[in-house]
Amino acid sequence: MKHTKQSPLFIYTYGYREEETALCLLEMRAFFGKDAASGILMSDQAVDPDRSPFMKERLEVMYQGDSLSDIWEQVKEIQLHEATFKVIFVKMNDLAPEHKIDFEDARSIERDIGEYIDAEADVRHPDFVYGIITLGGRWYFGNYVKSKAIWLGHMQKPRSYSIALSTRVARAAANIAVPIPNGIKAIDPCCGIGTVLVEALSMGIDIDGRDINHFIVRGARENLKHFELQGEIICGDIADINDQYDAAVLDLPYNHFSRTTPEEQLSLIQHTRRIAKIAVIISVDPVDDMLANVGFTITDRCTTRKGSFIRHIILCS
Repeated sequence: MKHTKQSPLFIYTYGYREEETALCLLEMRAFFGKDAASGILMSDQAVDPDRSPFMKERLEVMYQGDSLSDIWEQVKEIQLHEATFKVIFVKMNDLAPEHKIDFEDARSIERDIGEYIDAEADVRHPDFVYGIITLGGRWYFGNYVKSKAIWLGHMQKPRSYSIALSTRVARAAANIAVPIPNGIKAIDPCCGIGTVLVEALSMGIDIDGRDINHFIVRGARENLKHFELQGEIICGDIADINDQYDAAVLDLPYNHFSRTTPEEQLSLIQHTRRIAKIAVIISVDPVDDMLANVGFTITDRCTTRKGSFIRHIILCS
């Protein structure tokens, strides 16, 4: 049985640590309006897999069918002329343990599909990379993109700060606040050493930074320069901001390096509500009452854990 092309349709695979599950699912919901605890998600939304710290691969579906023979027939349509190709079997799937496909069978599936593509295969430097995956009892074939995980390089900053967000949490927070960057202006009004700024700017998000500590601001600017990123970072109080923003990421200061009283936290949240349409609030303490008091509505949330240390990630509008 032959099936026609369906477009756009994308399949994403994810990988994350147990303590990051809730954060990953929250990021999924921001991107796609739904999540998938299985680690495989299908959507008509196109997201660059480099954006998420949890996304591993993306398959842009060209063909689908009930069996591999359906795929064999359809890939005959591919015309590459002088270009070369490679087929990758995507390891992640929803098969029951007794039906799992082992290494040799996976290589066999790759070779079998390649036999039906009228072009030269090149496993080392192909012009086109295709993927094959099984999901929900069907087979899907299409253009394959693997995440380059560029955020890994951001973990080595020239300036660091003991209480700064981890690179993965910062990147996810930026994505939750600004899933679609086009035409969006964002701000991190307590940017600290610039962890969120680095991740956001590296993904093409237009974001400003601000902090009241001139020493920390110098460090944040140095971090941006190190990664060759362009962004404005101002030393100043959030109360002095007059511009309006589409989104904000507010990591509430805490511990003996950045002690804030509940009154100061409330003030930060109030000003964030004043300057931004939506906000991702990051806190080590529950702040639901404060959010309600300033007129924020919680639209989604999660917690993320590192050992016994818990952060609340709250999306508000």
